[in-house]
Amino acid sequence: MSGNHGYTTVGYGDDAPIAAFATTPGGGALTLIRCSGKGALELVVQVFSAGEKIKGSPGNTVIHGWIVSANEKIDEVLVSIFRAPRSYTGEDSLDICCHGGTAAGKAVMETLKSVGFRDALPGEFTFRAFMNGKLDLTRCESVMELVSAKTDAGRHHAVARLSGSLETEINEIKQILVQVLSGAEIYLDYSEDEISADEIAGRLPQKDIALTALARLKKLSASWQLERLYQEGVTVVIAGRPNAGKSSLFNSLLKEDRSIVTEIPGTTRDWIEAWASIEGIPVRLIDTAGLRETADSVEKIGVERSRQLSREARLILYLIDGTEGITAEDRDFITEYGAETLLLLWNKADIAPPPVSAANDSPMVSVSAKTGEGLERLYAAIVSTISRQTSEQVPHGATIGTARQKNLVDVSRAALEEALALAELDEPLDLIAPLLREAVNALGEITGEVSTADILEEMFSRFCVGK
Repeated sequence: MSGNHGYTTVGYGDDAPIAAFATTPGGGALTLIRCSGKGALELVVQVFSAGEKIKGSPGNTVIHGWIVSANEKIDEVLVSIFRAPRSYTGEDSLDICCHGGTAAGKAVMETLKSVGFRDALPGEFTFRAFMNGKLDLTRCESVMELVSAKTDAGRHHAVARLSGSLETEINEIKQILVQVLSGAEIYLDYSEDEISADEIAGRLPQKDIALTALARLKKLSASWQLERLYQEGVTVVIAGRPNAGKSSLFNSLLKEDRSIVTEIPGTTRDWIEAWASIEGIPVRLIDTAGLRETADSVEKIGVERSRQLSREARLILYLIDGTEGITAEDRDFITEYGAETLLLLWNKADIAPPPVSAANDSPMVSVSAKTGEGLERLYAAIVSTISRQTSEQVPHGATIGTARQKNLVDVSRAALEEALALAELDEPLDLIAPLLREAVNALGEITGEVSTADILEEMFSRFCVGK
C-alpha cells in the first residue's frame, strides 16, 4: 500500500510533533505517553537526561533516563524509539513510559508541550499511519474495534481485520470488477465502423467472474448482522414470577454475587444489569423484579419496569419455578411475548423434573440456578436463538466491522446487480460501464484508496486521543 494520498484535512493534515496519553492516567503502575511527528526525536532530546543516546540509537531501542525541565527532574522514564518509516505512524516516534498516577504523567506531558509538542487530535496517530501508507482504512477502523472489543470473539474478529483479512478480500473483489470494467471499456473504445451497436449491446465481458464478485459482496454484506452482535452485544432480560430463581441465575451467569438472593418473594424491586460473555457474544444481562400483581407501590413500579425492559429486550429468559409448575401468570406472559423472543427455563430442575412438553411450543431448557445444572445447555440455546433471530450463522472468512463498510459494500453490490440486470436486457455497454465504475469506486472508498477529506476527518474524530 502506498502512502501520501495527496490531500489533508483541517487539523489532521500536518506533520507537526504531537503527544498524547496512550493510557489513562490514574492508579495504574505505569503511564504511557506517545509522541510522533517531524522533529519529535530532537525535541525529546532537549528534555531527556540521556538525550545523546537518543541521537545515536537505532529504531526499536529502549533507553532509560529522566525527563527534566530547567534542571529539575520530573520523572524517571523509559523511552522507546521508533524511526521512520518503521513506526506505527511512519514518522519518527517515541513512547515514554512514566510512573503511574495522575501527577507524574501530567508533569511529563507539560514538559513535552513546553518544547514544542502539541496535543494530538482524536485518532491522529492512526490517521498519520493511513496517510503514510502504513494502514488502509479497514485496518485503521479495526484498531478502535480492538480497543472496544467486549469479548474474546470480538477481539479475534478485530485482529483478523487488523491483519488485513478484509483489505485482502476487498482488493480481490475490486480487481475482478476492474477486469470486467476494462473489458467493457475496450468494446466502447472501438469505433462504430469497427463494431456495430448490436454487437456491443448486452455484451458484458467476463460475466461469470462478475457474478462471482457479486456472491462475495453478498457474503460480506451478510456478515455485518452477526458482527454487530460481537461488537455491540445484545440485551437479555431475566424475567419470571417472584422467587422463581431469577437473581440466582443472574449470579450464576455472571459467576459472581451481584443480586441479593433470599427466599422472600419480591426481594428484587428494581432491575440490575451487568455485562457477560456468552459463547463470545457480549450480553447485557438484566435481572428484573418478579412479575405479579401487588398493592405495594414501590414493587408495582419495579414490575412495570420489568415489563418495559422485556418489551425492549432482544431475548427474554423466562424462568418457571419447577416446584410450582407452569401457572396461569406464566401462560399469560408466554402468550404475550411469543416464541420469537422467549427462551423458557424450567428452574430448580435438581428437585423438580421438567414436563415432557413446554407451553405454547416455546423451546425450554431445564436448569438449576442453584447448582449450575444445565448452564452449558442454556449457553448453547441462547446462541442458537440469537442466531435464528438474525437468520445468520457465525461468519467465516473476511467480515466487515463497521456500518461505513457495510454501506459501501451495499453500494457496490447494488451497482453491480443493476449492471448485470441491464446486461440481461441487452442494454448498451455505455449504460453498464458507469455502474461497474461505481461499484469499483465504492470498494476503493472502503480501503481509503478513494476518499475525501471530510469523510476522513469525521471518521478519525471518533477515535480515542491516544490512537
